[in-house]
Amino acid sequence: MERKTTLNNVSPRKRVDSFATINEKPVDDISLDFFYKPHTITLLAISIGVVIYTAFVRDTHHVENNIWAGMLCCIFFFLIISVLAFPNGPFIRPHPAIWRIVFGLSVLYLLSMLFLLFQNIKTIRSILIWLDPSLQNFHIDSEKEYGVNCSDITLEKVWSHVDVFALGHYLGWMFKAILIRHMGILWAISIMWEITEIAFAHLLPNFVECWWDAMILDVLICNGFGIWCGLKICQILEMREYKWVSIRDIHSTTGKIKRAVLQFTPESWTSVRWLDPKCSYMRVLALCQLVIFWQISELNTFFLKHIFEMPPSHPFVTGRLILVGVIVAPSVRQYYSYITDTTCKRVGTQCWVYVCIMVAEALLCIKHGRDLFEQTQAINIVFWLLVQLFITVLFIFGCVMWNNYFHTESGEASRDSSPTKYKRPLNFATGDEFSTSKED
Repeated sequence: MERKTTLNNVSPRKRVDSFATINEKPVDDISLDFFYKPHTITLLAISIGVVIYTAFVRDTHHVENNIWAGMLCCIFFFLIISVLAFPNGPFIRPHPAIWRIVFGLSVLYLLSMLFLLFQNIKTIRSILIWLDPSLQNFHIDSEKEYGVNCSDITLEKVWSHVDVFALGHYLGWMFKAILIRHMGILWAISIMWEITEIAFAHLLPNFVECWWDAMILDVLICNGFGIWCGLKICQILEMREYKWVSIRDIHSTTGKIKRAVLQFTPESWTSVRWLDPKCSYMRVLALCQLVIFWQISELNTFFLKHIFEMPPSHPFVTGRLILVGVIVAPSVRQYYSYITDTTCKRVGTQCWVYVCIMVAEALLCIKHGRDLFEQTQAINIVFWLLVQLFITVLFIFGCVMWNNYFHTESGEASRDSSPTKYKRPLNFATGDEFSTSKED
């Protein structure tokens, strides 16, 4: 957070611009004007056509189909309003409208969590079964067990633990590495998650794992390889030359295709610096808060599927993970800017909504999992909180000392010293590489 006295020397306009950059980033390099000009009248005509069809043309004899159509129509209109009224957030690729829709989906998800918070568990269970009747016959006791006969270590048994969830571990940690972009924080979260599983194993049997499964398969292989791959992707994106060319100025078909594909890559890539050797205690506190929030968000995933009895591979669980992952991307960026930029006085809107989602999910689990939480062992929770705090502070100060003594005098890795800096950017007009020298 680092709210220093230097704020007094910053003009009010600059302060506002700093917040606007993370809350509604403007688009400076418009390639095709058509996709960035407002088409509100066209959108209104399409919306009216959808209403006419859903209300007057379609068959209305089936009550359930009518309810579904009404819900989808409301969601459709809400997302249209999101595109027209909501902020872009910190990202503008592939298009700002995509991130406005993401923000709209996050608001819809928050509202649904708040609605369920005022229902009883039977009502919620009935809603889920109405949405997917196959949940009627599923019970959480039928989940796969990982902590059975741990002393019997065979190649066949180890391979049986390498399932689709192992791939999910790898992809999830690669995505987290791309978001957080700091090896120390990532390894802290990875190790602390295993401690979290131990602390809550008496409530969630799915957390019971063999030591070799937790430490070798999870932490070292899946998590570690995912972190390494994610940071490598960040390094490539950070060192890349971002020279955007309008697709209209590209004459070759190959060049136009390459430019269209690159529309789905970041417009720019900022090198993050969570830990400054001279950072204040407030930033350390903010990072501890980030790590704790991350653990709670992960716990919500497992408690929600356990309390409301959904299989791990169910579309509801997978869809929530994808939605939360997309929401977290701009939220982490906004949170990072808030705690590192002295001119940013407010947290971003998407980050604010995500914190509300996390708290609403936690409250939903606590309220409807009362029978489960009555079995809570207080000593486990106290131990978990103390270890979380201790490891977080230990990793943070360790990384600060490392940056202070082993990096350059400025405390950060120099972009000029990177061997990948001088990769030659592509000439989209010809599909070839530019010839670039170090002096350029």
